Amino acid sequence: QVQLVESGGGLVQAGGSLRLSCAASGTIFSINAMGWYRQAPGKQRELVAHIRAGSTNYVDSVKGRFTISRDNAKNTVYLQMNNLKPEDTAVYYCAADVTSGTRVDRKRSDYWGQGTQVTVSS
Repeated sequence: QVQLVESGGGLVQAGGSLRLSCAASGTIFSINAMGWYRQAPGKQRELVAHIRAGSTNYVDSVKGRFTISRDNAKNTVYLQMNNLKPEDTAVYYCAADVTSGTRVDRKRSDYWGQGTQVTVSS
C-alpha cells in the first residue's frame, strides 16, 4: 500500500505565499507522476499542477504564481504558491501515479492524499 501525507496549508492574506508538501510512503517501486488538485466549495475538483519526468504543466489561473517541484529521493512533491488570491481558497489534494510492489510483483494505481485547506483572505 501507498500513503500520501500532505502538509503546509493554512490561512494567508492575499499576496502572501504558502508551500505545500506531499510525501509518499509504502511499498513504492516507482512514482510515475505527481500532481496537485484543488476543490473549492460548490465547485468541481480541478488539476492545478502536474509533474512527470521533469515536465510540468499548470492550470492557466496559477501560471506564473505557482511552482511544482519534486524531490525523487524523498518521494515528495511540493507546490510553492506565491501571490495568492482569494480565489485560490480551496482544499488542495496531492495525487500520485505509483507503481507499487516489487520487481517481480508490481501494480500501478492512483493514490490521493487527505487534503489540506488553503484559505486566502482579502
